[in-house]
Amino acid sequence: MSVQDAYNKVFSNFQKVRDYLAPVLKNSKFKETGCITPDEFVAAGEFLVYKCPTWSWETGLDDKIRDYLPKDKQFLVTRNVPCLRRASQMEYTEDDSETQLADDMDDSEGFVYTHSSRASRTIEEIAQNIMTEEEEEAEIRNRLDKLTMDQMPDLDEIPDMDDIPDMDDQIDEEDDPSVNPVKNNDKILQVRTYDVFITYDKYYQTPHIYLFGYDEQRRPLTSTQVFEDVAQDYVKKTVTIENHPHLALNLASIHPCKHAEVMKKIIERMSEGKNGEDGLRVDQYLIIFLKFMSSVIPTIDYDHTMSA
Repeated sequence: MSVQDAYNKVFSNFQKVRDYLAPVLKNSKFKETGCITPDEFVAAGEFLVYKCPTWSWETGLDDKIRDYLPKDKQFLVTRNVPCLRRASQMEYTEDDSETQLADDMDDSEGFVYTHSSRASRTIEEIAQNIMTEEEEEAEIRNRLDKLTMDQMPDLDEIPDMDDIPDMDDQIDEEDDPSVNPVKNNDKILQVRTYDVFITYDKYYQTPHIYLFGYDEQRRPLTSTQVFEDVAQDYVKKTVTIENHPHLALNLASIHPCKHAEVMKKIIERMSEGKNGEDGLRVDQYLIIFLKFMSSVIPTIDYDHTMSA
């Protein structure tokens, strides 16, 4: 047993004791603290499944069922989510240098946002970048209004179909791929896929995301390979390998210790300027949560739209 495996086993046992002793949150405090009750988690999960049909409820193993959640709604999962590139392949820009959330956070536990045009430097900036459904629709309308016909090509410049050479005439027999099979090439897109799980964390009283990856041949990824899809600043810090609470699997886990704090800031921002309206509803919690998490794992393209 490796040192990491031994640590994971000890930490898993610690989590079991901690979660067992933690009380179940009964009263709604999602606007005040960013935390949600198990009932609110289920309500938010139902809304997510309705809006994004790629997500579904699952039960898990019978001996790992949590009695504070419905038996058939223990956790959420979406499968075969594409991951088109590795973290090291993501491009830098001048404004996308590696940054870390520093708002009242310890340096060892802050979220680091790297290599992404969605990067945010503070919790407030994350909140400002999360758009409501109405804001998303307004943005789409604004982009449509800017579309013009000025750049349409002249019809006379479009070649006649008869002038386009036959593809068969352009292929030599010696270039038959069956004769000369293609070798591994870094320029060929290597698409991994992930199963993404959302559980309810009783101790932190927030959703908790787990990831299980597959390579191009549907073989499970090793821990080292999974970490290739995570920015190095996250590896073994924000993202670690832990036991899934409802399955007999060791999966990559995004630690939930700061989820409530970030969600509280987002909820506050979305409640501003509502003129007496309630702002974010609790059943929309997971939609917004997944938008926030897409900044943490931008290479994994799971569904978190509200237009389904």
